[in-house]
Amino acid sequence: MIDHDETEFLKAFEQGQLKSAAAKSELAKFKAAARATALKDRRVNIRLSSGDLSDIQIKALEEGMPYQTLVASVLHEYVSGP
Repeated sequence: MIDHDETEFLKAFEQGQLKSAAAKSELAKFKAAARATALKDRRVNIRLSSGDLSDIQIKALEEGMPYQTLVASVLHEYVSGP
């Protein structure tokens, strides 16, 4: 069940009235994060300092994604190269 605001957003979307606010570089980052998230077939456990984990969580909040997704995306970018 959707509320009034969601109904209005859906109408605007269906009528093509909404435009992405993300820059192309942001979209590329989001796509990489989605790919890294979608391909989860193995589990890895690592130990991090409390400070590093806190910093990663803060960065993830700034990027609008779960911190595990951010870590997976960064690792994927590292091993894939430029």
